[in-house]
Amino acid sequence: MNKNISIIGVPMDLGQLRRGVDMGPSAIRYAGIVERLEDLNYEIEDLGDIEIGQVDRRLIQQNHRLRNLKEVAGASEKLAKAVDDAIIRKQFPLVFGGDHSIAIGTLAGVAKHYNHLGVIWYDAHGDLNTSDTSPSGNIHGMPLAVSLGLGDPTLTGLYGYKQKVRPENIVIIGARSLDDGEKKLIKELGIKVYTMHEIDRLGMTRVMEESIAYLKEKTDGVHLSLDLDGLDPHDAPGVGTPVLGGISYRESHLAMEMLEEAKIITSAEFVEVNPILDDRNKTASVAVALMGSLFGEKLL
Repeated sequence: MNKNISIIGVPMDLGQLRRGVDMGPSAIRYAGIVERLEDLNYEIEDLGDIEIGQVDRRLIQQNHRLRNLKEVAGASEKLAKAVDDAIIRKQFPLVFGGDHSIAIGTLAGVAKHYNHLGVIWYDAHGDLNTSDTSPSGNIHGMPLAVSLGLGDPTLTGLYGYKQKVRPENIVIIGARSLDDGEKKLIKELGIKVYTMHEIDRLGMTRVMEESIAYLKEKTDGVHLSLDLDGLDPHDAPGVGTPVLGGISYRESHLAMEMLEEAKIITSAEFVEVNPILDDRNKTASVAVALMGSLFGEKLL
């Protein structure tokens, strides 16, 4: 794995309604990520946080089909540029959220550099809604659809091109809360999904072996988008949309360890850490521990 890492914080809470997730990047830094990666002999360049525009909070409560579209698009454009620049400088982009709408910008910046980008979407949710299918209008439930080129042109056309990733190059791991529109889209596009049923039935080792083999043969880079709500709320309580019955802490470490051994991850983001909903920064500490495994930390 690239030993030069650029950290980019995105204190975005505009893709959903619950306050606090904008403090996620600070919580992750406070949990010691820079020191942990430096102990693993990585060169760390912390670029600070992307500036997020302010909105009238009274307007957020209105039932829009695309809440805060202009502000989310603007922040995503800035993030795409920062990620793009980091890759040009031969850095590994490591992005901290913020809600999962930030993946729109991350993938726009990353995909520019790959002909066949793969994506591992480690999440309780599919994030495959559009304004036509979303029950909430929250853009943090749309980033994977947007990156497929589906949805509002303001988002899909971000950074000058439409489709950032192909459906056959995506693997969703940990899904257990899918809306009807998302289920339909998954079947129509043939997106590979390992729900909690498959993880329970097959075991995390086989799920990761199959996922790695599936992506390794067809991609020239793989982006990891890890939403902390992919884990069970017992292990990661500080998230905005917790869903019971998730991936365990130890299973997640195993997944990260196997990704490190496979040497396929070329960029990553960790999102939806919400300190206000957390217990003594537990979720940020979990994120940091998982990053340790992803970047080569061993038990022995």
